Amino acid sequence: MARTVRFHEYGGPEVLRLEDVPVGDPGPGELSIRVDAIGLNRAEALFRGGHYIEPVKEFPARLGAEAAGVVEAVGAQVTGFEIGQPVSVVPAFSMNDYGVYAERAIVPAAAVVHRPDGLDAVTGAAVWMPYLTAYGALVDVGGMRAGDTVVLTAASSSVGLAAIQVAQRVGAVPIATTRTRAKRDALLKAGAAEVIVTDEENIADRVHDLTGGRGAEFVFDAVAGPGVVDLARAVAPGGTLFLYGALSGEATPYPGFELGMPALNMRTYTVTRELTAHPERLRRAEAFVSSGLRNGAFQPVVDRTFALDAIVEAHRYMEAGTQVGKIVVTVDH
Repeated sequence: MARTVRFHEYGGPEVLRLEDVPVGDPGPGELSIRVDAIGLNRAEALFRGGHYIEPVKEFPARLGAEAAGVVEAVGAQVTGFEIGQPVSVVPAFSMNDYGVYAERAIVPAAAVVHRPDGLDAVTGAAVWMPYLTAYGALVDVGGMRAGDTVVLTAASSSVGLAAIQVAQRVGAVPIATTRTRAKRDALLKAGAAEVIVTDEENIADRVHDLTGGRGAEFVFDAVAGPGVVDLARAVAPGGTLFLYGALSGEATPYPGFELGMPALNMRTYTVTRELTAHPERLRRAEAFVSSGLRNGAFQPVVDRTFALDAIVEAHRYMEAGTQVGKIVVTVDH
């Protein structure tokens, strides 16, 4: 038996329950992991509330797609992993099939990566979703290069902070946006070349000022909704507006026709569908992130940790949106 977070109905953080659940043995293509730390993601709050890109198929449901721990058992047909190895679990499966909010979890081996030397469990649970999302959209799909400019919304999120570092590593210029001045200094310290305070400044005007009128080659947006109209005005001709989140909860228009803008590319990006589900793309992404961790270019930011017993409080904190960086839940054994 392992303490496992489950929920029996859609709802707010209060529906989460910590229950004793049998773990079983890993099947073919699976690993059994002792979970030491869990990275929280907005997708889990959406899944819990019934607003995710896929609904819950059966209650009680599990949660979680990102964690760090140690291999405890290896299923048939699995190679490259041994008992006792430190690993991280990356978001590469449906939460209808697996979940890592638990003391121990069965996960597909294809969703497990070796944890680089010197990376502890908390940091190992804070790395993969943010950096894979930023790399996958901006580098793997977008082809971001040195000299490009990228505008980042929700820049104080774990993905936003990772995107700042990914941009720096390839020589691009990261411009962060934030609603108020409260997080401005933190974003500059995190490496943003410039910070646009959207309550005080017009995004498009400021971006064009900063780029000599060219606009940004990329806008990396976690908010979506009506705000994409203003963001689209900041995109350089032939540039791309990536939508990787929908924090606004509102309908998202396509702004090109209304604005009469030439060559506006606008697309969604979902890391679990476009990167982690493809072994070769995941291999390249893992190499990119691991090398950045080894040479110090990538330094994951952990805002706060919670104990597994405090999972309801952790979800409430995540939904408040005040964090700068990743929220991690630790598991005592």
